[in-house]
Amino acid sequence: MTTTKSWITRPQPNPKARLRLFCFPYAGGAASSFRTWPDPLAPHIEVCPVELPGRGKRMREPLVTSLLPLIETLVPALLPYLDIPFAFFGHSLGTLISFELARQLRRQEAPSPRHLFISGRRAPQVPARKPPLHNLPKSELIEALRKYNGTPEAVLANQELMELFLPILRADFGINETYTYTSESPLNCPISVFGGLQDTDANSDELAAWRDQTSSTFTVHMFPGGHFFINNNKECNQLLQLITKFAIAPV
Repeated sequence: MTTTKSWITRPQPNPKARLRLFCFPYAGGAASSFRTWPDPLAPHIEVCPVELPGRGKRMREPLVTSLLPLIETLVPALLPYLDIPFAFFGHSLGTLISFELARQLRRQEAPSPRHLFISGRRAPQVPARKPPLHNLPKSELIEALRKYNGTPEAVLANQELMELFLPILRADFGINETYTYTSESPLNCPISVFGGLQDTDANSDELAAWRDQTSSTFTVHMFPGGHFFINNNKECNQLLQLITKFAIAPV
């Protein structure tokens, strides 16, 4: 049975926290993707990575392949943790999850994030430029992953690891690629967007289009690197400095 604690991880619980930062991973990622984040952030920010089913400590649970059931199950798991101000960070697939989660919280008249941190994904109203990946044959999918430069070659060449990893990736790509955007009024929280200058998956115009999704302040910050620029220590530390700055700013 899935419990509330299954979804929300707290690598460094902080009873004195004044803000919780819920972090949503990219396709194939897990809560452990954010294991180094607590220390560089301000001490009053508690990092709460979200663990999706089928990976990490939830490896034995069924994978989710579409966004709606994921959001519907995640909301009640998240609500007990919204007793203090909070913000969302998502990279790539995690961006889409965090955005639709914020809209669902608004529909339910639940607490809303004080800031939405968007990374490495085009705005939801912008059509995809590339063909879907989730239904590619194994060899073609592995070659597509190689071009993203987000998976070590040693992993791509390891058949046993890929037998475990590919179903997770297919499910996550499916969530992203079968998503249909529905127009609603903009969110009222600030949105800060982060992107890689060499990211061919989300260019500067596609990132700037997030401006239409907020009635509040909006900023874009570009970093050297491709789609996985956040895996570079220097860029990640700069990103975390910006998150600290914006997370404590008055709304």
